[in-house]
Amino acid sequence: MIQLQNSFEPVISHLAALEKHVSSPLSNNHISVYREAIAAARVELERRFDDGVNARELVALRSDFIDTLLIQLWQRVGLSTSQHALLAVGGYGRRELHPYSDVDIAIVLGARASKSQSAAITSLVTFLWDIGLEVGHSVRTVKQCATSARSDLTIMTNLMEARHLCGAAERLPELRKLTASNKIWPTAKFFAAKLAEQTARHAKFNDAFQELEPNVKESPGGMRDIQVIAWVANRHFNAASLRGLVANKFITETEGADLLGGEEFLWQIRCALHFKAGRREDRLLFEHQKSVANRFGYTDDDSNAAVENFMKDYYRTVRELSSLNEVLLGLFQEAILEPASKARVAPLNRRFQIRNNAIEVCNPSVFARTPTALLEIFLLLQQRPEIIGISAATIRLLRQNLHRIDENFRNDLRAKSFFMEIIRHPRRIGHELQRMHRYGVLSAYLPVFRAVEGLMQFDLFHIYTVDEHTLFVVRNMRYFSFPRDENDQSKLVRSTIEQVPKLELLYIAGLFHDIAKGRGGDHSSLGAEDAVAFCQSHGLSNYDTHVVAWLTRNHLVMSTTAQRKDIYDLDVIKEFAAFVGDQMHLDYLFLLTVADIRGTNPELWTSWKEALLSELYIATRRALHRGYKLPADKDEKIQSTRRDALEILAAQKCDGPEIELLWDSLGDNYFLRHRPDEVAWHTQSILSTASDDLPLVAVRSFDERGATAVFIYQNDVDNLYALASSALDRLRLDVKEARIITSNAGFTLDTFMVVETDGSNMIHDAERIEQIRNKIRATISSGKRDEIPPTPVSRRKIKHFTIPTSVEFESDRVHGCTVMEVIATDEPGVLSKIGRALQECDVRLHDARIATFGAHVEDYFYITDRNNKELDAENQIPRLKNAVLTALSG
Repeated sequence: MIQLQNSFEPVISHLAALEKHVSSPLSNNHISVYREAIAAARVELERRFDDGVNARELVALRSDFIDTLLIQLWQRVGLSTSQHALLAVGGYGRRELHPYSDVDIAIVLGARASKSQSAAITSLVTFLWDIGLEVGHSVRTVKQCATSARSDLTIMTNLMEARHLCGAAERLPELRKLTASNKIWPTAKFFAAKLAEQTARHAKFNDAFQELEPNVKESPGGMRDIQVIAWVANRHFNAASLRGLVANKFITETEGADLLGGEEFLWQIRCALHFKAGRREDRLLFEHQKSVANRFGYTDDDSNAAVENFMKDYYRTVRELSSLNEVLLGLFQEAILEPASKARVAPLNRRFQIRNNAIEVCNPSVFARTPTALLEIFLLLQQRPEIIGISAATIRLLRQNLHRIDENFRNDLRAKSFFMEIIRHPRRIGHELQRMHRYGVLSAYLPVFRAVEGLMQFDLFHIYTVDEHTLFVVRNMRYFSFPRDENDQSKLVRSTIEQVPKLELLYIAGLFHDIAKGRGGDHSSLGAEDAVAFCQSHGLSNYDTHVVAWLTRNHLVMSTTAQRKDIYDLDVIKEFAAFVGDQMHLDYLFLLTVADIRGTNPELWTSWKEALLSELYIATRRALHRGYKLPADKDEKIQSTRRDALEILAAQKCDGPEIELLWDSLGDNYFLRHRPDEVAWHTQSILSTASDDLPLVAVRSFDERGATAVFIYQNDVDNLYALASSALDRLRLDVKEARIITSNAGFTLDTFMVVETDGSNMIHDAERIEQIRNKIRATISSGKRDEIPPTPVSRRKIKHFTIPTSVEFESDRVHGCTVMEVIATDEPGVLSKIGRALQECDVRLHDARIATFGAHVEDYFYITDRNNKELDAENQIPRLKNAVLTALSG
């Protein structure tokens, strides 16, 4: 019997009981016994894992157990005296077999297998699958292995890590001789292929390690990145482990410790994922993140804080591993593959020079002698666009000298000057801040930034960590001036950025707008305090400091106003214009808001949001120019809308007294809340529809608003909103806004601004438009709402982000109504359920503002009682609140 290290006493008994019968052929009777042994081994492994045995020991234990099992089965099928060998390859060859990882083996033939030996090999492989092992196997002669490896990089990589298990021991050295780097895959070719393979793999994950559900094995900075370093160096140095690379002086002891520590952290997570899923699972899915965090002792009264702290450690670890991967592969290329004799060197100054289009230090003591060169190097990269990056050797030196960025360094006037020159430079600020972040310089210089490195928010709204989001925001600001293509920025953004007097104030506000997240309290106010401290220490004037602080403190106001309030309401525009105060503050806030939303989630920036912000900006700009008087009064606004709508109708050959008759019945509020082109469209639709052909459902896309309008005209019925929203849910349309008008003649005019839930905004397809019209008409005519089943994908993600439903009320005395705010999990049918609650409580809906943030909604409903009065606080509000909570809990 092969003895296991730290033997599995409860497990080995299963195998030991079979060993006395190793001469008997395999049969179905053996399957259950071996299955029990494998299951018992996994139970024992998990028990030890929970008792604190680290993953490095655990994966070796499983490898040793599988060794024992395979050696015994090799003997049982009668191959122990053959000329063939059984080798462990890949991760199994390294003795790194995770709880549910595949078992990769190579059966290397000494000569062509006999008929009986072929049958034995087939029996062995079949039996391994029968007992529940997922086996990757090959059966080849030594020469066939070499031939296959020559044309297949994966096979070559697996064979490099081959380990002899049993059978003819001479097969392994024969294999190593035929697959050595002087025979096939020389170092340079192998390195280039592995680098290309890694680049392609990273591209599959958008070159980002901060994904919400990362893959601990394949994502950038994951286990595979560590293995690439080992494979490349192994091919050149013949070093079988990361420790061997330290012995060969390819990596320093510190780098080796960082690699091994990061690897062990990822192994711990991977083992926990395997045990949690009961199968091979390398993705840190939402459903696993909390349980894995708890398993490792991340606990907090706020469960989200626990998982966020765990993921913070994860993101910081993989960022460090990703940086090490970049440095070490770059060093390998520079030191081993690129002869110094062929280098092209050009001096920059006394500290730096350009070698082969990369910047490097002139000597290794530059950072020690002149610490501020740690910032100067990034300014030089901005100033010299022909430089494509930093040499790997210099990156290594830069990382080794980060400790020099201390309090004395931060107070050094030269360091402050370099940093502000970087911020003020007209080129590549986004690129260089990201590079400074990647190499640890940014967080060393700005300790407050260090606190948000790797900080994620456990929701579906913020898909980047706070540090990555912050740098995306600054990069977006830079793209305002230099768009990547003609469709990258709107004309309004481009014209606004040209009016800003000092771009550096915008960039600094971008750096600090979320800097205080994770501390508790109001992050906007706390961030403003940090921004003030930075500005004062870096010599900005009191006025400029005030602008940056104001932007940081109020960076959410414009987005909130656009999404939660009626931007066609003159009072809303006047209030917002008074808040910003002048054109300059409006310009800065608009640009910060656009950059912030675009840097939060690529799916968040839609044509609809762009249109909302643009319309709010233009209306506020007009109000500022007119001294907040826009227009002089509501009567002027109404007359202007009617006049412009008449011109549109006249151009379409639509006129006559019936237009004025219709408009007189609609009431003033209709013309205050609709634009002239909407009024003209509604009018033409109503007048061309017979009274016995109601309900009227018209659909039109407004490209400039980034949404499609669904207009419903019908005799006023109590449940019209509930029916219409139910039909829109069934049609998988995402409602962004709802305006409800009841005419003096007893008709309801409902306008829903919608987009497709798949992300496409405009609806131009004739069949789709007809489908929408027919479905809404049928639902209204039947009077029956549809129940909307959630999609499996949405349920998998959303169920991990359920939030308590909140229903709050406030009085809007200006408009004589009650505002109901509903915050709830984003589920299909939310609007329909709220509509049903409104109907049950005999409440009239006049307007709705719909906003979705990841997995939750924040919706605002402007409501009155049947007599168009505000709801009373004693009876109507408590009753409606209970009805909404009940409806959304069902």
